[in-house]
Amino acid sequence: MYTLTPRCHLPPLRRSPPPCQAATTTTVSPPPPQSLAAAAQPRAAAADSLRSTWPHRFWTLAGSAAILSSLSTSASLVTSGSSPALDPLAAALAAYTLADLSTGIYHWLVDNYGDATTPLVGSQIAAFQGHHRHPSTITLRDPCNNLHALSRAAALSLFPADALLSAADAPAAAHAFVGAFAACVVLSQQFHAWAHEKRRRLPVGVEWLQDAGVLVSRAEHAAHHRRPYDSNYCIVSGMWNGVLDRYRVFEALEMVVYLRTGVRPRSWDETEESWMEVATGDDDVAAAEDEL
Repeated sequence: MYTLTPRCHLPPLRRSPPPCQAATTTTVSPPPPQSLAAAAQPRAAAADSLRSTWPHRFWTLAGSAAILSSLSTSASLVTSGSSPALDPLAAALAAYTLADLSTGIYHWLVDNYGDATTPLVGSQIAAFQGHHRHPSTITLRDPCNNLHALSRAAALSLFPADALLSAADAPAAAHAFVGAFAACVVLSQQFHAWAHEKRRRLPVGVEWLQDAGVLVSRAEHAAHHRRPYDSNYCIVSGMWNGVLDRYRVFEALEMVVYLRTGVRPRSWDETEESWMEVATGDDDVAAAEDEL
């Protein structure tokens, strides 16, 4: 039942040297500079992964240009008198509302289904896993580093969509809707970052917008980061979270998926260690290292 350690394998006892005998000291040599440099390389690479690159900046600029193009087209149609001024405003409000719901649905999907090998969205699934493990890392990312993926999707989809709307003589409201929807989806990642940021580090006005419910609040989003990570998925304003959670909409969808395919969502099972938050002083750099 018990394993006895042979005497010869026991560590030697430390005894003080006799008074008449000089104590011997063992000098521990410091690691060579090459070892220190090698150990620093992964952390330097991790820190670099949080910085913006020129491709990040290019796609963020391209996505911003596509959004501004849609909104400017809408404004031009209103200025020309071909559309009432209130229609684009109502369309933009509808887009803002729908964008919050859309981010919740997408967030629910990548949190519960697929893995890093899933086509098209595998990297997003892996990123969300890493985010659950190291949630504060998102606050350390440069803006273009944080927004480039969604900006690229906006650039590649919005320019063709806007061209089709113009060819069809669509009203100003249609251009305002697609532009505002894309803007809210792209910026949702920044709103998400602010929901993890410390109060004192928030830009001026952001805390007020969070408290007013215009942007997703830190307290509301914190509920999502409690196991089993099955609530509060929306990250624009969070206006849909209460309804979706109260009426268990995602639980119903999960049951439908399970009955039709036999695939269980991750939230039904014991939370994997790779999703659990790591509370260490090296949290932020470790997360970046996981993504390398």
